[in-house]
Amino acid sequence: QTQRSPLWLSTASPGSVEENTNSAVRNLRGSSLAVIAFNLTRAAAVTAGTGLARATTATIRRKLINIPARTASSARRITLHLPENWPWETGWAHLFDHAFAPPSPTPT
Repeated sequence: QTQRSPLWLSTASPGSVEENTNSAVRNLRGSSLAVIAFNLTRAAAVTAGTGLARATTATIRRKLINIPARTASSARRITLHLPENWPWETGWAHLFDHAFAPPSPTPT
């Protein structure tokens, strides 16, 4: 039975070991960002309170994240104009109010 040596002790050329390590680090960063995005999407769905807690990520993205709004800016203020009969307006407004609410006072 032969034993395999760890990656850093392999007989490959030094450049290929460095490339493999860099590739592994890039893959780890990418998967970490994907997990963070997934968790933030799930948290947004629960916070919106519109029955999306068990929805798929694509559904959450379609109903809460990809909003059909028109932006307007005036005097350093950005305004989002939502469609009049947009069915997910209440959930999105609840999520927005929760995310941008003033911080609660800390008890002393």
